[in-house]
Amino acid sequence: MDKEKSDFARRLRAALHDAGIEASASVLEKRFNSRYGGVPVTAQAISGWLSGRYMPKQDKIRVLAAIVGMDPHVLQYGGKARVGEGRPDWTEAMAPRDVAMVDAYLSLPAPRRQLVRELVEALAGRADAGRDS
Repeated sequence: MDKEKSDFARRLRAALHDAGIEASASVLEKRFNSRYGGVPVTAQAISGWLSGRYMPKQDKIRVLAAIVGMDPHVLQYGGKARVGEGRPDWTEAMAPRDVAMVDAYLSLPAPRRQLVRELVEALAGRADAGRDS
């Protein structure tokens, strides 16, 4: 195991701890795959990330960083975020219960997410309620 992989694993485990997420491959697999748009990642691959055996690719690091609320560059390399890098964390302006609700929404299968969108649009009185977006 090389230093880059072990350092990344240490930062990922610490970031999960700080975010109140169990550093478990099965727990992270559910959260990760609910946000990741590509081929689902296995618990074995995530276990490799957590143990420092493997290093995830950039697209996966971005998802991991979003899950823990961290800049992708900082998660991958440590240190401070580079100027102009990444997007602001819009969840900072949300109450913890609202952040939990968004996480729960993201873990729903696509048909149920569509139902939630339609309900919110109907409650908000939007004219385009019910359209697929």
